Amino acid sequence: MIAVYPPSTFPHLRAPKALAAEHVTAVYKTTMETLLQEVQQLFEQQLRVEHLLALSKKLQAELKERLQSSPSCMLPSHNYTLPDGHELGTYLALEVGGSTLRVALVDLYGRGKRRPCLRIRRIVTSTIDNRVRALKGLAFFDWIAEKIGEMLSADKAAYDHTQWEEPLPMGVAWSFPIDQTSIRSGNIIGMGKGFHCGVYKGHDLGDLITQACQRLNLNVRLDAIVNDSSAAVLSRAYMDPSTRLAVILGTGLNAAIHLPISSLHRSKFGVREFPTAEHTTHVLVNTELSMFGKGAFPTTRWDDHLNAHHILPDYQPMEYLLAGGYLGEIVRLILVEATESAGLFGGVLPPGLSGPFSLETRILAAIEADHYPSLSPSCKLLRDTYSLATPPTPAEMHFIRQVTLAVSRRSQGYFTAAIYALSSLFHEIDAMDSANGLDHISIGCDGSVINKYPGYMQQCQVLLDQMTRMGDPGRKRVVLESAGESA
Repeated sequence: MIAVYPPSTFPHLRAPKALAAEHVTAVYKTTMETLLQEVQQLFEQQLRVEHLLALSKKLQAELKERLQSSPSCMLPSHNYTLPDGHELGTYLALEVGGSTLRVALVDLYGRGKRRPCLRIRRIVTSTIDNRVRALKGLAFFDWIAEKIGEMLSADKAAYDHTQWEEPLPMGVAWSFPIDQTSIRSGNIIGMGKGFHCGVYKGHDLGDLITQACQRLNLNVRLDAIVNDSSAAVLSRAYMDPSTRLAVILGTGLNAAIHLPISSLHRSKFGVREFPTAEHTTHVLVNTELSMFGKGAFPTTRWDDHLNAHHILPDYQPMEYLLAGGYLGEIVRLILVEATESAGLFGGVLPPGLSGPFSLETRILAAIEADHYPSLSPSCKLLRDTYSLATPPTPAEMHFIRQVTLAVSRRSQGYFTAAIYALSSLFHEIDAMDSANGLDHISIGCDGSVINKYPGYMQQCQVLLDQMTRMGDPGRKRVVLESAGESA
């Protein structure tokens, strides 16, 4: 195929010097069919069950090592027991994420007394956009308190918190790093992601939220602060006594697991008193799973390019390979190469796809969910989203969809290997745990990718069952369950 070779936007794929000038005719280095075969081979070569079991074994060894030594992973929380299902009452739940604030009023009825055992009476979701991130100092926490007040005011017909003698108990799921000092307190380490309230780094999060609520005369009491993965364990365990783990897979990745205190080195507990078996035996552990897997996961040249150009190379190697914040970028890098070397988009990369992270994972989800033979809905989506002058041809849409499938299938495989490693760690360390006599262990799952990406959780469950049958057919089945109520 002969075509105009445009200036390269991908450094390691620049045209030879003789062809580097703009508007020089060149022969493409390959075809879309040949490149697609290479992509599929590179992304699928380690997805056989035996390969995933070998990968999981490496991850399990890393998990065990970091239970003893790492200051940044496998961190014990201040939650020592899981809910027993007898907790009752009305509670305020607050989730603060990088892009969303959720405020919910939740009624707990008790497990086994009625179905469902909890009811989200009201939930209000607010976008944390650049305007909110730009709020300085206490203004961000005042904004949070305002949203709490708005939600409670809207529900006065059913619940007037101002008339109660006792304040409404509140729990906070905080998705940013804190140095937690108790179940209801912790010093802010940082927030990043464009937030401007960093002046309060080192200040107690519990005090900042409580004082903001007091300034608005909100009759609430902060009882607990947890991270998002711990919230998923706790909420799912309230409904399902077989829950011992939870994972978050959306823009980012994390997991929490309930383990014996004896499995962690004493240094993990810092200056706080080391819990003794006389008082408690287990602790909920924040794994910081995104930081695992460097050197364990096979990577491609597109993964290596993403990592090398990331603001924090190697910081979260597992997250860079499989989380929603990066799947779109991996696909985009392949499309950039395909444009230059195989003539995708007629050899001219659409300007809307030229910037890093311009291809969002929600676009991939829509493409993967498109089962029309012509892929016309996906074609229209790309054309409208990226203002394409010429819509992709059917052959180009086929290439894009198959690349998307290859990248998402690898994400599912790597994620399942990590889940299997976590469940294997639990079985090895806490072999005496009976999960209340049940024949399975439940893993609570939350996040946009695991819960909303087409077929993602279902395919992970299939792979998990296959790995269990081949790797350890005698162990309890591990069941993935949506924990959307934790958000």
